[in-house]
Formats: sequence, structure tokens, C-alpha cells
Amino acid sequence: MSALAARGYRAVAPDLRGYGDSDSPPDASSYTTFHVVGDLVALISDLGQRQVFVVGHDWGATVAWQLCLLRPDLVRALVNLSVVYHPRRPEMSPLQAIRAACGEDHYMCRFQEFGVAEAEFALYDIKWVFKKTFGMRKPAPLILPKDKSFFDSLDSDGTCPPWLSEEDISYYAEKFAKTGFTGGLNYYRCIDRSWELSAAWTGAPIKVPSKFIVGDLDITYNAPGVPDYIHKGGFKASVPNLEDVVVMEGVSHFINQEKPNEVSDHICEFFSKF
Repeated sequence: MSALAARGYRAVAPDLRGYGDSDSPPDASSYTTFHVVGDLVALISDLGQRQVFVVGHDWGATVAWQLCLLRPDLVRALVNLSVVYHPRRPEMSPLQAIRAACGEDHYMCRFQEFGVAEAEFALYDIKWVFKKTFGMRKPAPLILPKDKSFFDSLDSDGTCPPWLSEEDISYYAEKFAKTGFTGGLNYYRCIDRSWELSAAWTGAPIKVPSKFIVGDLDITYNAPGVPDYIHKGGFKASVPNLEDVVVMEGVSHFINQEKPNEVSDHICEFFSKF
């Protein structure tokens, strides 16, 4: 945000519903991508803007792709980090596809049962939870065997990564101490519901000018089939105005925090074209 503001942009970073200072609806079904895209459409209207540049990472990237799919008139250009766009497949829901590729112990499958992950997260100091999570670097799908806890399955020693500060960790801990983790987990619990609701967009491409950035150690980049999809034409076919793909060497999932200057330069360089 500082990099964009320094170049004259008005930079706005909304907390998605369930996070930070936004509301956390109690019903898990209120976290579909359609709900969150609706939130963003309302925000853009409140800001008095006809079009915006959009940057997304992780769930933010998923929502940003959907915003471009549902309301391309609102987005001038897009930079997404970590999560690629896959057009809707009618033959298999996302969770069915994950189970077929990675089994029942994939973390998205393990997060489906309400209250289980929340109870496990509550057993630990919240600052340690974030240090442990941000320290992940294993370039492989995150599998949580049932005989292990979520945190026992992470390849992290729980120390603060060098690219984060104790102040950063304290900020996250303060926000999640207020909201809890249910809101964030509900996004996973709505994956298949969002798929059901998006039937009208089956196979639809993203036509907004786009750039994609990912680290070569990111668990999303190392998911089954993803490198071939990115580099052998599938991604470009799904996003015909994809102008650039950047794969950063030695960088893991939290790319915007691990390499903030490089990522900011990529974003600003791309947006300057428009």
C-alpha cells in the first residue's frame, strides 16, 4: 500500500468479511465468493469509483478472479498472487477434485467440519500460531494426517520468519483474538457452495488484463497439475489477457510479505501501462 500510495494511487485494503474489523456473519453459508464480491462491489461504489485496479493474494486472489468474472466492467487491470484461476468444471466440485488428487487429509478437507479446527487452534498461543504458519516452506500440498495436529504437520519451528517482525505478529494476534478463526475457515466451508452457485459461468474465461506472481516454493504452485497448467497454455487459455507470469525463486506462500519491494515493483510497473 505504501508503494502504491507513493506513486500517486489511492490504496484501499478492505478486511474481507470474517476478518479484522469487518463483520463476521455467524452463518457459514454467508461466505461464498458471491457474498464477498458483493461486498467489494458495494465498497467500490462507496468510494465513488467507476473502475479500480485490483491486487489479490490467497483468498483475496480467489475473490479478485471472481470479481473480474462477474463484474469485469469495474476492474481496469488485475495483479494476483499465489492462486491461479481455474474455470468452473461441471463434472466435479472443487472438494471432489481435491480429494481425488490429494486424499481426505488435505487441509481444505480437514477444515470442513465446523468447530474442529477452531478447537485445535485454541489450544495454542495465538502469536505462536502465526509464527508457525508463516514459517511454512515445504513446496508440496498441505496434508494433515488424522493422527497429527494441524501444527504438527507444518514444516516450521515456530520462530518468527526474518521477513516479519514481532510487531506484525502482534497485530495479527490482536485482530484474530477479537474475531477468532471461524470466519476465515468458513471460506473453505463454502468452496463447494460457491461452485454450485456459479453454474452459469461454467468454462467462462477472465478477460481483464492480468498479471500473476507466485513463489516456486508456494504450496499452491506445487499442487498437482498446477505448474503444467501455468506454463503449458492452460492458464493463458483461461485468462486470454494474461500478460505476464512471474515465478520468484526461493519464495514461499506469503510472497507479498517475504518479497514486498519486488512484488510492489511488479504491481506498479504493470498498472502503469493502464
